[in-house]
Amino acid sequence: MTKITARPLTAEAFAPFGDVLELTDHDSLTINAGMCQRHHDLAQLDFGEGRAGISLFDGKARQFPYALDLVERHPLGSQAFIPMNGVPLLVTVCPDEDGSPGTPHAFVMRPDQAINLHKGTWHGVLAPIDAQGLYAVVDRIGDGTNLEEHSFAAPILIHPPEV
Repeated sequence: MTKITARPLTAEAFAPFGDVLELTDHDSLTINAGMCQRHHDLAQLDFGEGRAGISLFDGKARQFPYALDLVERHPLGSQAFIPMNGVPLLVTVCPDEDGSPGTPHAFVMRPDQAINLHKGTWHGVLAPIDAQGLYAVVDRIGDGTNLEEHSFAAPILIHPPEV
């Protein structure tokens, strides 16, 4: 069985797969009479011919080591995950290799971070760590098949980040 170790989520490491949304000084501006800081335009949303939809995903807890056996992708639009109840998320992504997922990369998304997966990015299913997790999901709603799944012949075992 293949084994990989998850690592903390950073914008640089995640860039080939999508955007990390977190508080930064990039394009930050003060609004609401000085009472609010707007961290502006943090993700490249892409809905193609569809429209943006907001859904709530209520995912059951997963634990390490985690057996990754299924990934999916959305060829017609991006997909953003925004935590709502403070539960970290295991984010698994794979580069595309001629229409199939390549070697997985695993990240742990902190509760103060969110992600936006680029259109067509292979990724694991929702995997809140150690507790049930609630996430707002912004993705494409529209005609066409926007889900492809791939099952691995053998699960890939993901271990927690080394401390």
